[in-house]
Amino acid sequence: MNQHRQLQRRLGVFDATSIGLGSMLGAGVFVVFAPAAGLAGNFLVLAVLLAGAVAYCNAVASAELAARYPASGGTYVYGRERLGDWPGFVAGWGFVSGKTASCAAMALTFGHYVAPGYAVPVAVAAVVVLTAVNLFGITRTALLTRILLCVVLATLVFVAVAALVGPHPSGAPSAPGRSTGGLGGVLPAAGLMFFAFAGYARIATLGEEVKDPAKTIPRAILAALGGAFVIYLGLAVVLQTHLPDGRLAATAVPLLEAVVNSRFAAGAPLVQAGAAAACLGALLALITGVGRTALAMARERDLPSPLARVGGRHTVPFVAELAVAAVVILLLLTTDVMTVVGFSSFGVLIYYAVTNAAAYTLDEHPYHAPRWLNVVGFASCLLLAFTLPPASVLGMAAVLALGVAVRFLVLRLRR
Repeated sequence: MNQHRQLQRRLGVFDATSIGLGSMLGAGVFVVFAPAAGLAGNFLVLAVLLAGAVAYCNAVASAELAARYPASGGTYVYGRERLGDWPGFVAGWGFVSGKTASCAAMALTFGHYVAPGYAVPVAVAAVVVLTAVNLFGITRTALLTRILLCVVLATLVFVAVAALVGPHPSGAPSAPGRSTGGLGGVLPAAGLMFFAFAGYARIATLGEEVKDPAKTIPRAILAALGGAFVIYLGLAVVLQTHLPDGRLAATAVPLLEAVVNSRFAAGAPLVQAGAAAACLGALLALITGVGRTALAMARERDLPSPLARVGGRHTVPFVAELAVAAVVILLLLTTDVMTVVGFSSFGVLIYYAVTNAAAYTLDEHPYHAPRWLNVVGFASCLLLAFTLPPASVLGMAAVLALGVAVRFLVLRLRR
């Protein structure tokens, strides 16, 4: 079997957009508004706007590069092509290590929604089933993503209607020790909200499986981001109107809280089902994206070369997919994944900083993505990264340093 056999271009604009939007409307949409409101308070909408602006900078940079380099791997490939081997490696290693932990956390979140007493076995089963779906080809992945996305969108519409109809609770104090935030918390709140927007990276990592990538990828990325931005901004406005006086910041399940405190309280199980579907959709896209980035890194021998094998009737990177699933299951069985996943946020922002730096070096830029926008995106990513909690910064910095040290030693041994 040829280790560098190419993947097949089977995804159109609608499929690619569905995968990107399915990633952005993952479990985060059901929980992220509470901690963000705790940091930004009445300025939550401003935090969403700022996160959306940073996401736009990164999205147009990703779109430019993906159209120019339509191969699996996303910023790992762009960094190598435009900046050199080391920046590409840092981006790729940060994505693979951070998002593998995110896969485990997403699977465990699904387990807690579906069967709290058996969360880990259910999470492992979810990883096995979704990996099997991926092994049947990217078109099966896109089909299941569309189905799950429809469930999530229906749930979000239901939540919005319930919140708008009311009645609206009033005078509800925030929980003890829970800050209702203010203008000073807008930056860290925007950092939290940004990660909800980051799913468009999955479209770029699938660059080798998209039809007519020069046109399809930019359209899919911008369509997915635009859809997610409208949904997040709308939900922020609706939730703040419906759950005032710190109540939004005080709950761990803001969308469920919005329905429970409305005339449609009987529909609470529908919200739980939607959250479970969102977890599965995001997990499916994550496993796919990590597998393709691992494939690209293996092709350049930055990861073990067997991971570059592509084969089977459905032309998938089956070794990389199985390896990712195995590591995720190992994390689920041996660690508290909800505590180790925090550092992946720092890794994502470093990944996009490299994206912006790589896009800056391009000779031509479209009118909607001028070069100065890459400078703004690069600076914004670093600013948000270093306003994260110190534990997240130090944890991911240690993982990145370990990867760099191992690669340095391997290169020396090869020479």
